[in-house]
Amino acid sequence: MSARRVRPSRYISVDIEADGPIPGPYSMLSLGAAVAGTQDADGFIAADPEELTFYRELRPISEEFVPEALAVSGLDRELLKTEGAEPAVALAEFGDWVREVCAGAQPVMCGYPAPYDWTFLYWYLIRFTGASPFGHSGCLDMKTLYATKAGLPLRAVAKGTMPRHLLSRRRHTHHALDDAVEQAELLANLMNWPGPSGSAPAAG
Repeated sequence: MSARRVRPSRYISVDIEADGPIPGPYSMLSLGAAVAGTQDADGFIAADPEELTFYRELRPISEEFVPEALAVSGLDRELLKTEGAEPAVALAEFGDWVREVCAGAQPVMCGYPAPYDWTFLYWYLIRFTGASPFGHSGCLDMKTLYATKAGLPLRAVAKGTMPRHLLSRRRHTHHALDDAVEQAELLANLMNWPGPSGSAPAAG
C-alpha cells in the first residue's frame, strides 16, 4: 500500500509583545510574523524570512498592565490607545494573510518559546475573529524541538546553551517583527540539524 498523501506544513514564525502575563485582563500590543519554511514528506525547505511578513501594533483592550512587561517592548501604550489597530481588524487581516501565504499547505505557528505567544495569539483570534487558521493545535515550540533533538530536559534549554551555529545572527530586539524573522532562521537551522551526534537521539 502507498503511504497516505500528507499535506505539507508551512511554518509561520510568530512573536507578540504584550503588557501582562495572560490575554483578557492584559493586552497584546504588537504582532509580528514571518514565513519560515515548508515541510513535506521529502523534508524541510527554508524560506527567506524577510520575504513574506506581517506586522501590526494593536489598541489595548483593557486599562490593566504590568509596567515591567510593557517596558520590555518599549511600546507607547497611551499612543496605541489612539493609533493602534482595532484588534478585530488586525486579527482578521492576520488570518487572511496566513491563509494566503499557506495556500496548499497547513499553517503551523512556531515560536521560541511558543506557549506565551500562542496563548495570546489563539485567544485573540477566537475572541475577535471566531476562528484560528492554525486550528486549536497547529503550534510548534522551538524550545521543545531543540530539547528533543539534543536529548536534553526541556527546562535545561536556553538559547545560551545552544550551539552558536544554530542561532540567528540577528539581534533579539523585542520588536515583534524583528524577533519573528530572527526566530524563523532559528527554526530553519533546527529543522535541518541532525543533533549533536550527527543524528537525532534514538528512542528507548
